[in-house]
Amino acid sequence: MEANVDYRVPVLIVGGSLVGLSTSLFLGRHGVRHLLVEKHSGTSTHPRGRGNNVRTMEVFRSARVEPEIREAASVLAENHGILQAGSLTGEDDQNWLFREIDPGGALARFSPTSWCLCSQNDVEPVLLARARQQAGADVRFSTEMISFSQDATGVSAVLKDRKTGEQSTVRADYLVAADGPRSPIREQLRIGQSGNGDLFHNVSITFRSRGLADVLGERRFIVCYLTNPEADGALLPVDNREAWVFHAPWHPEQGETLEHFTDERCAEHIRTAVGEPSLDVEITGKAPWHAAERVADRYSFGRVFLAGDSAHEMSPTGAFGSNTGIQDAHNLAWKLATVLSGAAGPGLLDTYEQERQPVARATSERASARSAEHSHPGYAPTAMPGGGRQGGMLTVAMGYSYPQGAVVGADPDRPVVPERMRLNGEPGTRAPHMWVTGPEGRQSLLDLYERSFVLLSGAGTPWRTAGRKIADRLAVRLEAYAIGSGPDADLVPGGAGEAVADWAVLHGTTPEGAVLVRPDGFVAWRSEDAVSDPVATLQKVMTSLLHRS
Repeated sequence: MEANVDYRVPVLIVGGSLVGLSTSLFLGRHGVRHLLVEKHSGTSTHPRGRGNNVRTMEVFRSARVEPEIREAASVLAENHGILQAGSLTGEDDQNWLFREIDPGGALARFSPTSWCLCSQNDVEPVLLARARQQAGADVRFSTEMISFSQDATGVSAVLKDRKTGEQSTVRADYLVAADGPRSPIREQLRIGQSGNGDLFHNVSITFRSRGLADVLGERRFIVCYLTNPEADGALLPVDNREAWVFHAPWHPEQGETLEHFTDERCAEHIRTAVGEPSLDVEITGKAPWHAAERVADRYSFGRVFLAGDSAHEMSPTGAFGSNTGIQDAHNLAWKLATVLSGAAGPGLLDTYEQERQPVARATSERASARSAEHSHPGYAPTAMPGGGRQGGMLTVAMGYSYPQGAVVGADPDRPVVPERMRLNGEPGTRAPHMWVTGPEGRQSLLDLYERSFVLLSGAGTPWRTAGRKIADRLAVRLEAYAIGSGPDADLVPGGAGEAVADWAVLHGTTPEGAVLVRPDGFVAWRSEDAVSDPVATLQKVMTSLLHRS
C-alpha cells in the first residue's frame, strides 16, 4: 500500500459540493491538512438547496463565514413564507402555508442568528474561497477518484486529472465520502440503505421572465406551490426580477423521459401554472432530481466515512437534506481533528455514526411528512410518512439530541427529536445560547464553541483551575471560563441594555456546578453541584469522552 505514493495527507475528501466544501472548511478551521477532489470543473451552477436553517447558520457563524453567506443571500432577504395557489392571477384560491418562519421573534431567545435563504450555487463559492484561504487545504476540481483501497493504517486512492488524463496516488489516514446520493464509494463498500425509497421525481427548470415580476407584484415568497391540475409545480424566485426556477412533476414510472421536457412544453407548463397565457418565458436550463427517503445502514467502514447525500436522502421540503449534511460534516470534523492530534483514541470516530444516523432517520421521516403536509407537486402518499407530525420545524432543526455517543450522563431513552424543544444544558443537546461580555466584547456563548472543549462554571469555584490542569495533563484543547460579575469572572452575563440570564439555571445546574461543551456546541457532560475533587472528576469524564485508556 505504501509503494508509489505521490501525495500523503491526513484526510481525503471526495466530492466538492456543499457538504464536501463544508467538511474542508471545518477541517481547515481545526488545522487539519486535507485534500478535496471533485470531478466537475467548478461549483454548482443550478439554483437548488436554498434553505439554510438556524442550526446550520450557527455552524457557519462559528466558522466565521456567516457574513459572506448573508451577503450572497441579500437579493432574497425580503422573501418569506410558502404560498399555495391555484394560479398567480385572478381570484384563484391562495393560501399562505406560513408567512414568516419566526413571526414573533421568539427565535432570538434560542440563537444569536437566524434562518437564511441562499441557494447552493451561491453558498458553494463562499465556502470554496474560505476553504482555500486556510493553510493545509488543497482543493482540486476536474479531479476524479477512480479507485481506492484501505488497510489497517490508511486509505490509498488513485486520482485522475480530467483535463490532462494524468493519474496519481494519494495516501490518507481517513477518507470522507461526500460523493452524492449514488455514492460510488458507498456502493464499493456494499453499505445498504433503508427507508421508503423513491418518493417522487421532478425536473428543475431555470427560466427568465421579466413579466412574472409584474404578475407577482408585492408577493415575496420562498416557494409557491401552484396547484392547477393541468400544470402543477413549484415556483421559486432567484432574484425576484427575471431569474426563476420551476419544479415540474416528472413520471419516469409512466415511461416519461427527460426528452419529453422540451423547451416549448416547459414554457407552456409554466404559463398555465402561473395563469398568464402570454407570459414571456425563456428556458435557460433543465436538471432532473429525485426525491427519496433513504438512510445508509452504516456511516463508516474502516477508515471511510459517509457524509451528506451519500449517507442519507430526504424529501426537499424543509431543506432538511443539505442542512443535515452540513451538520454531519461539522460533527465529523472535530472528531477527526481530535483523533489525528493524538488527543483521542480512534473509538471517538465510532460516535459519528452513533450520533448522526439516528438524527438522519428522524429528520428524513419529518421531511417526507412535510412534503405530504404541503402537497408537494408529484408527491401523493397513501398515508402520512413517519406516522404524522414529529415536532415543529425549529425542534427538528435545532432541538435534536444525541442520547448516545461522545456524551457522559445523557438520558439514553431521550427521543432524538422531542415533541418540544428543550435546550436546557442536558448532556447530548445543543448548548444554550446566552449573551455575555468578555475580552472579545459582546458575544454569544455559542461563539466560544468551535476549536476546543469549553468548561463553563461560576466565578469563585475551583472548576476553571481544574479545567486548565486537565487541558495540560491530557494535552487536549480545553478552554475554561468563569461566569459572573466579580473581578474573578472571565465572562459577564448579558450585554449592554439586555436582561441578565442566570447561566446556571439556563444550563440546568447550580452556581457551584459546571458544564462541559464539545467543539461542535453540544453539551458533553455537566455537574449539577460541587464535587470533592474537580480535577479527578474532569479527568475521568474527558478520558471517557476521548476514548483514552
